[in-house]
Amino acid sequence: MAILTEDELRKAYLHTDLKTKKKLDIKKGTIITPSAKSFLSEKKIDLHYIDEISETKVVVEPVKKETTRAKFQTIYGGSVDEKPEHMTHLRGNLLVFKDHPQIAFRGKLDTLEAEILETQCSVAGEFKDLAEDLQEILTFVRNIVRSEVLNEQIESVHLLGMDEKELRERSHNPKKYYQMTHFMPDYTMGNAVIRLNKLRTMVRETELTAFTAFKEADYSVKRPDIIQALNRLSSLFWILMFRVRTGEYKK
Repeated sequence: MAILTEDELRKAYLHTDLKTKKKLDIKKGTIITPSAKSFLSEKKIDLHYIDEISETKVVVEPVKKETTRAKFQTIYGGSVDEKPEHMTHLRGNLLVFKDHPQIAFRGKLDTLEAEILETQCSVAGEFKDLAEDLQEILTFVRNIVRSEVLNEQIESVHLLGMDEKELRERSHNPKKYYQMTHFMPDYTMGNAVIRLNKLRTMVRETELTAFTAFKEADYSVKRPDIIQALNRLSSLFWILMFRVRTGEYKK
């Protein structure tokens, strides 16, 4: 004869849908221990006696996988209650491994922010206006981070009073706007120019990382807005280099 114990009930209560179903099918004649009766009463679980049952112990339907409420989900179909150290948040409670391309892209943006801050400190004594312009650029980079994490579109690019078209036009035609052609940076051009050139190269690296993060199988990209924003940002650093060399930023 089957015996229903408190221990079996507690296991069923934790690992099946008994908690929400509040109903338990058991075979007629099953002996219910006193502690099991108390548990049933405490949890307000009704018993349903049936003539035939496939097992002699507690019979309840298992909780469906999709109703499991784990603390974190992964893009690989699993779920965990504690975040492993080798994983991180992609967005919300969705976890990925730390070598995920989008996480690598965020790391590049973080490094770019740090370099902009260092450059501000480096040039502020000589070119205060340049340091202030770099603050607007820093805010722009941080908005790229926000748009990527929240999966929001970058509607337009507008930096230092220039839209996307003007940024591209000025950086591609420096002779027209700055009376000089593109040049190979040299240490004699000074600290500000060399630092801006480094920022330009870092933006290009960040753009390549973005392409890796968002490219599809056919080499289209999921976030063309981010790619374009970074492309225009690298153009802007050329413009800043021209401005420093032509004396637009006063000492």
